[in-house]
Amino acid sequence: MKLISFMKPAVSSVDCLLAKLVCDSVSALSPALMNIFNISLSTGVFPKVFKDMVVQPLLKKPGLDLSTYENFRPISKVPFLLKVLEKIVHGQISAPMNSNSLLDVFQSAFRPHHSTESALFRVLNDILVASDSGSRVLLLQLDLSAAFDTVDHHILLDRLGSWVGVMGVAHKWFRSHLSNRSISVKIGDCASSCLPLPWGVPQGSVLGQLLFSINLLPLGNILNQHGLSYHIYADDCQLYVEMDEKNAGSRLAACLDDVKCSLASNFLKLNEKKSEYVVFDPRNHHGSHPVCDLLTLNPKQCVTSLGIKRDAELTMAPQINSIVRSCLYQLCRLTRRRQILKPRHLESVIHAFITSRLDYANALLVGVPVSALNWLQVVQNTAARFLRNTHRRSHITPVLEHLHWLPVIFRIQFKLLTFVFKSLNDLAPPYLSDLLTPYVPTCILRLADLLLLCTPRMRYKSRGERAFVHAAPKLSLPIGVWQAPSLAVFKSHLKTHFYNLAFRQCFILVFYCVIVLMCS
Repeated sequence: MKLISFMKPAVSSVDCLLAKLVCDSVSALSPALMNIFNISLSTGVFPKVFKDMVVQPLLKKPGLDLSTYENFRPISKVPFLLKVLEKIVHGQISAPMNSNSLLDVFQSAFRPHHSTESALFRVLNDILVASDSGSRVLLLQLDLSAAFDTVDHHILLDRLGSWVGVMGVAHKWFRSHLSNRSISVKIGDCASSCLPLPWGVPQGSVLGQLLFSINLLPLGNILNQHGLSYHIYADDCQLYVEMDEKNAGSRLAACLDDVKCSLASNFLKLNEKKSEYVVFDPRNHHGSHPVCDLLTLNPKQCVTSLGIKRDAELTMAPQINSIVRSCLYQLCRLTRRRQILKPRHLESVIHAFITSRLDYANALLVGVPVSALNWLQVVQNTAARFLRNTHRRSHITPVLEHLHWLPVIFRIQFKLLTFVFKSLNDLAPPYLSDLLTPYVPTCILRLADLLLLCTPRMRYKSRGERAFVHAAPKLSLPIGVWQAPSLAVFKSHLKTHFYNLAFRQCFILVFYCVIVLMCS
């Protein structure tokens, strides 16, 4: 089976067959496995052997109190063959849901072409555009208490039937999938006894994420009814509203009341202690606002969502400082282990712990002053010198060129242009594609073949011009790069283009200056 060959053989203590054994013997086992899966799907009966799972608590953040249960995330370890079966079902149910737009447009979790980065880009874009017009924007982050663990199975089955249209044998299969499940907790070598699990969906399973998104479908309807802008990623919900709009405070308060009632009726709970809000005020007004007076939640100067820190001034300074601190900390840890790692392994580790942090959602840093981005460049330079064992006073450009590492400023533009290409080729969420409008000249011009985009007018460079809707059309590329037949080819051409800009033109300029000096 092709599906098994692409899966990672994760180890679970409840596996009836070792995952590695299944992957290595897939050609011999595939007829029997296909027979088991086909019988399960055709009869609507979920295999009982797959209903046992082990939960391994994972600390949400380093440094949290180990004696507090709320600080742990219950990650479910399910059988490997269960993941294979759930992937088959996930493909059969998600395809019609996406084609018929049954999921919320602004739900970005576990959907094709959607990601945490795309969600962050859209939210920041809307906030920057509103701030550019002079409006104060309130961003409210809602936190749900143990959202995955409190899903009611009867309500979820009703959602599958009435909202998604899962009927007949398929609905029977999901009922069998959710019923008579058992759970045990394992910490190290110690494991608890199995107990029945009458509610919740496992966070480590393939279908668990999709089922949770289906269970939250009414939430988007409530937010739309009150005319609030929002974005949801799994159980992470962000609401934002322009505070200068008419009745903004009353609409927000009424919306929160309806959200609480809806969550309570679905056996979910809003954690008001962890829910918080921040006000983005372009005019730096001091004092409270009537909208804020209606809220009983925690006001903050900086909030964290999906791993990104956003401050009230939209400078992204807290996020940059966080990246610098975490990267330098990881480099210090790697210094002690450098002698036991081969060069190629060391490079892989640096990409995992350093480069991944520099690249995550880095398109949000478009328009940030170069003086702030220089700290990220210092981190990249330090990582390059550490990898190549180069003296700290030596010139860094040849080292980066040898490693084929683009400087930070080009990496930011690379990520932004990648999302532009995806948006123009139906590889990005609709909420990003809708922000870009192709330029159509009023008469026949050669510009019509250059794939230009309309650039909306903005007032401030530090706000509106940083938004995706404005920054994306401003970046130009050779027409040959834009006309790449696929995303992989586009990325290859784009990196070559930026590589030449970052390194080749620098040497050409130096060579030209030397020639001029020699001639003079």
